[in-house]
Amino acid sequence: MVKRLVLVLGDQLSQGLSALRDGDRTQDIVVMAEVAEEAGYVKHHPKKIALIFAAMRKFAQALQADGWDVQYTKLDDDDNAGSIVGELLRRAQETGAEEVICTEPGEWRLIEKLKYAPVKTHLLPDDRFIASHSEFELWAEGRKALRMEYFYRDMRRKTGLLMEGDKPAGDKWNFDHDNRKPAPDDVSVEGPLWFEPDAVVEEVLALVETRFESHFGDLRPFGFATTRAQALEAMEQFVTQALPRFGDYQDAMLESHAFLYHAVLSPYINIGLLDPLEVCQAVEKAWKKGDVPINAAEGFIRQIIGWREYVRGIYFLEGPEYPKRNILKHDRDLPAFYWGAETKMNCVSHAVAQTREHAYAHHIQRLMVTGNFALLAGVDPHHVHEWYLEVYADAFEWVESPNTVGMSQFADGGVIASKPYVSSGAYINRMSDYCKGCAYKVSVKTGEGACPFNLLYWHFLDRHRDRFKDNARMGNMYRTWDRMDGDRRETVLKDAESWLARLDAGEVV
Repeated sequence: MVKRLVLVLGDQLSQGLSALRDGDRTQDIVVMAEVAEEAGYVKHHPKKIALIFAAMRKFAQALQADGWDVQYTKLDDDDNAGSIVGELLRRAQETGAEEVICTEPGEWRLIEKLKYAPVKTHLLPDDRFIASHSEFELWAEGRKALRMEYFYRDMRRKTGLLMEGDKPAGDKWNFDHDNRKPAPDDVSVEGPLWFEPDAVVEEVLALVETRFESHFGDLRPFGFATTRAQALEAMEQFVTQALPRFGDYQDAMLESHAFLYHAVLSPYINIGLLDPLEVCQAVEKAWKKGDVPINAAEGFIRQIIGWREYVRGIYFLEGPEYPKRNILKHDRDLPAFYWGAETKMNCVSHAVAQTREHAYAHHIQRLMVTGNFALLAGVDPHHVHEWYLEVYADAFEWVESPNTVGMSQFADGGVIASKPYVSSGAYINRMSDYCKGCAYKVSVKTGEGACPFNLLYWHFLDRHRDRFKDNARMGNMYRTWDRMDGDRRETVLKDAESWLARLDAGEVV
């Protein structure tokens, strides 16, 4: 038989990986490598790099204990080739292996590199997902609009999650209406389960401190799970302590609590330490026991088997150029306050500070604060895409780019979202306590102290009127704008232009 290399990437840390199932541990050689190309093609958050490297090292140890010959390359090894393809070529020359088997990566960039690698490489399907590429393509074929809700229902039927025969539990597919409560007065959980760094993690932290000190983000304190056993503990803690109130407050935001009732399990699911279906089954089990209300269970499961599967389907359906789309032709540079520079906008300041500290912000902070501002201000969506890819521990292009380019920035022209997700300051005020401590006043619409979100909201609608005026979901917005006194509309637009000019000039805004 031909000796083969089995490539395992940093987001493929699953014992049931298709490449490992296809491999022969009696003669094939597992290749794992920490390489500069993957760590630096964007300047990833130091916590993200440390999470992946530490989890890789521990996964390699687990494979060795399971009888595999693992050839592992650390980032600072003298003979490190610097790239995945370079490492494969080096290991093939060392071992005499003639072929490589690999589970398909989650990024077109790396897929293309492996397809044209100088050593013959076989890409196997990544069947850790519920829907295959062909299944999603079949679902999408012939549809005028690819809306997640209908795909999600098919995934419910396929998995049987929250189903009672052929009907949804509770006689409703979606309980999102019950999941929009504003921020609570207090939070009854401390947050996700964190883990003290052991010797392996400390070695990685020291390496990351040395090599990636210029990257945005705080490396320490570091508390992510780095083994499957730890990730399972984190899952159990979420299900028992936070999930019962997750649904009610999943859209809320608080200055004093970065996590509220969110799971923070997406980094572990996305690198392979947890299986998405097992997490959903644990949530369903808690609901069946009566420990969790249905709006919490359904809301969480929808994020996994609905949204997560759906955006992966969109990413691969739309092709390699999808992250570069810019249908609205926005071209403003990403403001410096996304990298921690001073801003008077309290909501943005807190979202960015939390991102710097934790490599985490929940979906409403991403969509309705940092994403909403970028869309209203006309920031180049590719700059926004790269920022999200860099700063979040759970960000991999297959999941991040549809969320950013499509859902957040409407740069795909409506493939994902039926309307742009823009709002004035009123939404942020309703769902958070950010506005109370802000230099701007959310109640002020024009003039001195006016909330920039209020000004930019109408500015966005006005400059894109030709595109959105006939959108059924935006009619009320334009009717409200049209009912305003003409002089007031002129003042709003002039104030917005003045504010954007100060932003472009580098003033603290």
